[in-house]
This record gives sequence, structure tokens and C-alpha cells, in this order.
Amino acid sequence: MSSATDIIDVRAQSPCGTNFGDGDNGIPAVIISGLSKPTHQRTLPTLLLYSETGLRIYDELTTKAAEYYLFAAEEEILKKHGDEIIRAMHSRGFVESESVVELGAGQSPLTLLNRSLRKTSHILLALSRLVDEERSTPLITYYALDLEKPELERTLSELATSDIGSKLQGKVTTKGMWGTYDGGLSFIQEGGIRGRDAVSRILTEGLTFENLKDMSPVSYRDSDSTGTRSSESAPDSDVTTNPSTPDVPQTPLHILFLGSSLGNFHRGDDANFLRGLPLRPGSGDTLLLGLDHDNDSAEVERAYNDSLGITRKFIMQGLKAAGAALGDETLFGEDKWDYVGKYNQEQRRHEGYYISKANQTVCTPSGEQFEFLAEELINVEYSHKFSEQDTFTLFTNANLRPIQRWMDPTSRYSLWLLERAPFTFPLLKSPDGVAYPNAFSVPSIAEWETIWSAWDMITMGMISPHLLYEKPIDLRHICLFYLGHIPTFLDMHLSKLFGEPRTEPENFRIVFERGIDPNVDDPTQCHPHSEVPQNNEGWPTLSSILGFKSRVRQRLLKVYSDIASGKIEMTRKVGRVLFMTWEHEAFHSETMLYMLLRTVGQGTLLPSGFTPPPWGALADGWDKAPLPPSSTVTLGPESITLGHDDSEDDDASKEVEDHEFGWDNEQPQRQADVGKFRIEWRPVSNGDFYEFYNSGGSDKVAFPKSWCMIDDEVYVLTMYGPVPMRIARLWPVMTTYDDLSAYAIVKGGRIPTDPELRLFLDKFECGYEGGANIGFRNLHAVPATTGIPGKGGKGHNGGVWEWTSTLFDSYEGFKPSKIYPEYSRDFFDSKHHVVIGGSCVTVPRQANRRTMRNYYQHNYPYAWVGARVAYDV
Repeated sequence: MSSATDIIDVRAQSPCGTNFGDGDNGIPAVIISGLSKPTHQRTLPTLLLYSETGLRIYDELTTKAAEYYLFAAEEEILKKHGDEIIRAMHSRGFVESESVVELGAGQSPLTLLNRSLRKTSHILLALSRLVDEERSTPLITYYALDLEKPELERTLSELATSDIGSKLQGKVTTKGMWGTYDGGLSFIQEGGIRGRDAVSRILTEGLTFENLKDMSPVSYRDSDSTGTRSSESAPDSDVTTNPSTPDVPQTPLHILFLGSSLGNFHRGDDANFLRGLPLRPGSGDTLLLGLDHDNDSAEVERAYNDSLGITRKFIMQGLKAAGAALGDETLFGEDKWDYVGKYNQEQRRHEGYYISKANQTVCTPSGEQFEFLAEELINVEYSHKFSEQDTFTLFTNANLRPIQRWMDPTSRYSLWLLERAPFTFPLLKSPDGVAYPNAFSVPSIAEWETIWSAWDMITMGMISPHLLYEKPIDLRHICLFYLGHIPTFLDMHLSKLFGEPRTEPENFRIVFERGIDPNVDDPTQCHPHSEVPQNNEGWPTLSSILGFKSRVRQRLLKVYSDIASGKIEMTRKVGRVLFMTWEHEAFHSETMLYMLLRTVGQGTLLPSGFTPPPWGALADGWDKAPLPPSSTVTLGPESITLGHDDSEDDDASKEVEDHEFGWDNEQPQRQADVGKFRIEWRPVSNGDFYEFYNSGGSDKVAFPKSWCMIDDEVYVLTMYGPVPMRIARLWPVMTTYDDLSAYAIVKGGRIPTDPELRLFLDKFECGYEGGANIGFRNLHAVPATTGIPGKGGKGHNGGVWEWTSTLFDSYEGFKPSKIYPEYSRDFFDSKHHVVIGGSCVTVPRQANRRTMRNYYQHNYPYAWVGARVAYDV
């Protein structure tokens, strides 16, 4: 420990033994292992490049090589948006004694003073501006994790005596961690940071109950970072407090991983690494991550082969580091090797190699002997680049949810602020758009646990006790009904499938069997439904409903166990019931949210696990996003396929694994001819509709239920409270078919048909893997992104279902479901229209299944549905 700086030795924490340092033999072992591979498959560890010498050359690269755009792009983002980034990190509020850890492992921007002043200093100064006054113990502790102890000591010492250091005094204290990623993260996971900071507070502030509490060795591993929940029974008691509001604030952890260093990981390993970061859902923990885009290949190659030859010098010094690690730094003579860099377009990565200039033999001091052929390549570096699909695939697999994104002015580089998602729905397709096996087949136990996490967050975390017995929407039941309906529906269908008794209490079936969708014009007209109690005392208690839900979930898990053991034979009928009941719960999760939107601030509680959006900063970014060069695209004539073959006549089949299930209105497969037409790239926005409404349209359309008036100003409703129209003006407006049709007619167009819209979405929808705003990525809409030429027009619609002019009705080949015959048939009433796509809270299984057809009444104003305008040609 240096007298001038506080540096923690975390090398012993590393399970991998990959530190440079005294007596450590991990690196030699990795080198020997890589060189022992077959010819043309040999590798040297990238870590060799980041020795003390390598870091100094890397600094030269970032300051002198104009072609190396990554550093400058990231620096520009931090310089321009540093305060904005820090505010977004603290959208939940500022909590004292928080920690900020920058992952370096030799690549930290703080490793050299001039780089710290140019880049990390923007973060440090912005952090200091959060604190109103100096304290004897600074409220924020910044840790720089790095491999090289001398560099840490020198840099932190010089930083402390610089102008920047004086501005941090009493607000942000800077410390070092000496070791690798593994060592530093293990130290954090074992409570190292929390314990040290608590001791510091005791030494300066005295012994208090709060300080003792902070010394508790909290293990981040105890938190559920996978986003799924246990199937243990829910508490068998009434809701008395808001579970979203913890009694004791947790000390947040903010991790910085800059420089696109994640690109050095192999695909798949990068997601595993991020998944393992000690970020707790709903705690205020964040990750600031830098990622390089999949830019033009020539530009990338220039960045890694600059005209000054600095990149080559940086790579070549790694040979000396390899030799030094093996006991002789002259082992790999530079006159016998050269550097080769190339961009692998298919893999979207730059690859750095050493190339042997001649046949040669290398003998290590410990006796190993390696033969190298002339022109043989040894890989030392991969630097992966990230397309939109790569990025959202990475985040989904790592169970991370984007809070905000910043790009440099040239759109070559991004900084992402992320949090651990409370739950994450799995990907259905690869980054290249290829569907994964079983994507739309029988839901897995993990998928059940995920939908249960979503359902419990909504019903147990967002409904205050008094709201349970209220109707946020008059056309639907009270909230408590849906808490009982979901497990009752599942239990009834399991009993019917297996010929077994229903779970007790059996009379729940009478109350909770079926919900309502009455005629909007005459609510006394409604399909058959359950007869529900007319007063609060007549309803089952919340505790009895929660106990019932737990028993039904256990029953379902036993079904899966019996299938695995062979006690139950898996047929398509069994798979269909599991598919149908899972999607039924997903549908009602969305229904509950659009109901609860009506009572935000009046009984609906803020969603736990989702950081409140930094609206102002988000809106600034949305306003600067590119727009399509033209507002419409012309399509057709074309014949397209609708639906799929999923007949219940084949439900005895045991060919289940790769079968795609759907609802009865999705089958059979059929053809539709689409004539030539034009269609808007993007749905009608709030701003479009607002302008229309204020320019005489109020005589033709109703004020949308997704809006409200506050002090004579129009606001848009969100689960976090109303936001001004200027924030949400680019989001798709959510309102009725009737009003959007009236808007389209005034604009000289119409609402597209089901086949027309399907054709458009087939060509231009980017899907969940491409970043579509579905699957609870947000709990609000965002601006649409379709129509940008550089992406082939692909994007998303902002996060709404979309109206079609097609009536929801029978068609040739339609057969009502035998298992659930009333699902579609009861709504063939000339009042419901087909909607397709999916909202921000539609599960990917539904939003990404191209055969999926939902339906709402043409004048139902509450669902999260928008529309785009089509034009005849």
C-alpha cells in the first residue's frame, strides 16, 4: 500500500490466476497452452499487450493516431454528456456512500494521467457536482481497477495533486484496485468495497448503528441476477405495504467499462462476463458500457493499422512481454515476426496476428520447444464490433436493460447506461435473424418463471391495497379479479387435460373463470362470462388467492417434472395447453398494465426494478435521431403467406419439439394477394395527432385516453406519471381505430389491411433481437426507427400494436379451437378489428410470431394500439 494512495491488492481474489505480478504463474501457463495448439490455431493472450510499456504506447496511439477513432469518439461523448450521464445514473436519486468502479485490467483510461484528465475526468467531475458541499468523508468513492500497480500509484497520486483532484476534494475519493477483472469483481461480490467504506466512515464519523449495518458482508451473489424467480409459494397474507419501496436504501454500485474493451471477449463470453457483474435488480446499480459499432470495414482496418505505425508498435511489444513472462524477454525476436491485422466482415471483428517471417524454433527457459512455419499466424487480439442486432442480443443474454444511449456525432460509437433487468425474456432469433429451435414451441420452465416474475411485479408490486377493489377501466373487472383469474384459467385447463380434480378451493372457478369485453357502445351487451360478487365482502380474500396461485404453480411444475420422467407423455395437445396458458398470462400482464396506467398516482405504484427514465436527456437524443428521407415506401404487388399449419386435428402427434403453436385464428396457412400501395414508414405520432387535433381535428376525433390535461397543457400518460407532449411527441399515439382512421382519411389515406401491414412488417421490422421496443425493454413507447437507408429501412414502430382495417372475422379454413372454442369465435361481431405487431410490454413470443393476430373493438380507447397511414396507388 502506497503512503500517498490507497490501493487494494485484489490479485488473490482472482480464480483464474491471470494477473501480471509477483510470483504469479498464470500468464505463463496461458501462453504455453495457447502455443501448444495445432499449427494455424495458436494464440497468445491479449493481456500481454497491456504491460506498462504497452499502456504507454496505447496512450500514444490514442493521442497521435488520427485513424484510431474509438478513443476520440468516446471522449467526445463524455465531454459533451458527462453531467447528463451522471444524472441518468442517479435517476432513482443520490445515495450517500456509493461506489464507482472502473474496470481496467490494463486498459483503463485512468492508467495514464493525461488520459484521465481527458476522459475519466469528465465522469469524476460530474460526480463531484452531485455533492453540494465537501465532507470529512467523501460521499462517493471511485475505484480504478488495473493490472499495473506502479501506474496506479503514479496516476492516482498525480491526479490527487492536479486541478481536478482539488475539485474532487471532500466529494469524491479515488482509490485503486490492483488485479484483473476476476480479482476485482470477486472482491466486490464478497462485500469488499462495502466493508472498507464502512470502516472508513467509522474512523471519521464514529461508531453508529448505520455504520455497523453497513459493515454487514453483503454478497451480491445472493441476489437473483438471472431475472427469474423461485417457484416457492407467495406470502399467504394480505398486501399491507408497497413491496417496491424498501425500508433501507441500498448503497448503489456503478461500474464503468469503457474503451470498447468488451470487444476483446469472444462472442458469448462477453454476455457471460456481463451477466456475472455484481449488479442488483432494482437497487440503483448501473453499468456504463462503451461499444464500437460495426462500421465500414476499411475504416476499421485503418484504425488498427494507422499511418504512423503506432498500432504495430503496440502489438509487437507484446512479444517482449510474452518472452518476459516465460523468463526471457528476447525469446521472440521482433526481427523474426511481424504484425498482420485484418477485418473479418462476417464475424464483425478486427483480428490481430503475429506472422512468422520464416521457419523457426522457439525454446523456452523451462524447456518447452515450439516449431513455427513461415507465414504462420498467431492470434493475439480480437476486437469485436457491434451491430444493433449484436448489441441487443448481448444485452438480452446478459440480462441487462438499457436506460439510455449516447452516440458520438458520427454515429460510430456508443456509450450505454444499463441496469440489471428484473426479468428478461429469451431471444427467439440469432443476430442474423435465424429463428432458434423451439422458439415458438412449448414454453420452458424458465419461461414460466419469467412470466411469473412479470406478473408478480405487476400484481404484487404496482397495485396498492385500496386499488385491488377498484376498476381502473369501467369496461373491465376490478383488479383483484385478475389475480384470481390467471391461476384459475391454468388450473381449469390442466384439470380438463388430465381428467384430474381442480385445485381447492374449487369454487374459484365460478368467480374467476372468464373476464369481460363488453360492447363499448352498450356495456350491458357482453359475451358469456363469470358472475362476480357485487360488493367487496363477497370476493375471496387476497391471502386465499395468493395461496391458490402458489398451489397451481406447483401443480404446473409437477407436470413438467412428470413429462421429464416419462410419467406424462408429451403430445401436441399437452404442448398446446402449456403454450395457451402461458400466452394467456402474457396477454393479461399487458391488460393489467394498460388498466393501471389509468390510476398512476392514484393507487398504481411505480414499477420496481425499472429505473425511472431520464426524460429530458432521452428526448434530446430522440430529437436528434435521423428521420427517413421520404415519409413513405411503395410496396406490392405481391403474394404473401398468412398463418401457419397448426391444426388441433394433429394434437395426438408426438412431434412436438419443433412445432410452432398458435391460436385458432392463426391457422391454416393461406395466401393473400397484395396490390401496389404506399405506406408510411412510421406510425402516426403523438405530435402528428396533436397538431391535427388542434387544427380543427377535435371536431372529428376524440381526445386520446393516452393523454391528459394538466394546467391547460397536454401530457402523455406513462407508468411513471404524465410527461409533457414535447417529451413524447415522437412516440406513436395510442388511440382508437375510429380516430386514427379519421386522421388517415383527412390525410388522403386509410388504415392498411392485415396483409398490407404484414408485408411491411416482414420487410422492415427489426424484431426483438434487433432492438424492437417489446418484451418489457421499456414500460413506455419510444420513437419509431424504421425508414433509415443505412439499415435497409429496418427498425421498429416504437412499441405499439397496430390497427388494421381488417375485421376480426371467420375466413376460409378457420376452425374454432377444441380446447378453447370461445377464444376467437365470440368476437366475430363486426366490432373487433385485427391488430398485429406488439406493444412495449408484449412478450417476444407473441410480438415476433408473424402469424399472431390480436383484436380489439374499433372504438376501444385504452389498449396500447397505434396505426400508420397507407395510400392507394
